[in-house]
Amino acid sequence: MLVTSNSSLSASQESILRRLKMRGPQSVKILAKQLAITTMGVRQHLTELDQKGLVEAKPKTRQQRGRPLHYWQLTALGHQHFPDAHDQTAASLITALRNTHGEKVLKELIDQSEAQQLPAYRQQLEASGPELGKKLIILAEMRTAAGFMAEIRLLPDGWLLIENHCPIFQAASTCQHYCQAELEFLRAVLAEFADVERTDHLLSGARRCAYKISARKVTQTQAV
Repeated sequence: MLVTSNSSLSASQESILRRLKMRGPQSVKILAKQLAITTMGVRQHLTELDQKGLVEAKPKTRQQRGRPLHYWQLTALGHQHFPDAHDQTAASLITALRNTHGEKVLKELIDQSEAQQLPAYRQQLEASGPELGKKLIILAEMRTAAGFMAEIRLLPDGWLLIENHCPIFQAASTCQHYCQAELEFLRAVLAEFADVERTDHLLSGARRCAYKISARKVTQTQAV
């Protein structure tokens, strides 16, 4: 199958792909409701996307009544439809660097790259005001601008930072220190405000990466 270009897809088809990327497998009925398209229209778009190799129907799930329900999801080619920040080239460079200079030098360079981004993130979050929720919205916007398709969801005991796309997936697959560096980077960005723990990991088989963010409790001694 050939990789299709963005220009070969309609705006509705782009919306369907993005929805499947952001929310995972979806039924025709749910897609129609979310995107304000008729179910017939959604089926037509899915058929065309299926023919292009971008989506596929999951195995039927049984229901107590009615017709079996299909869920649609992105194929590997469908995931490749989203920006990858020249990921394959980066993976090749990582392999060459490791072979030439060793794992230690590679990790040091990754850590240096993350450290260079830290001041800009902290500056943006500081300018957003004292409310942690607003800071996290800004953080998600910055991660989205970097290609991670990020969003924030409110939880009963904190927030969830979801990264629906990994623009460095191939590079991270080649050197998993990237993943540890990303976690440490988010912890450093929010060090003054919150604790960060990874809950979903793409390289561990999850559909996405996600991070539980819990506000730091200010003790009486700290408040004085």
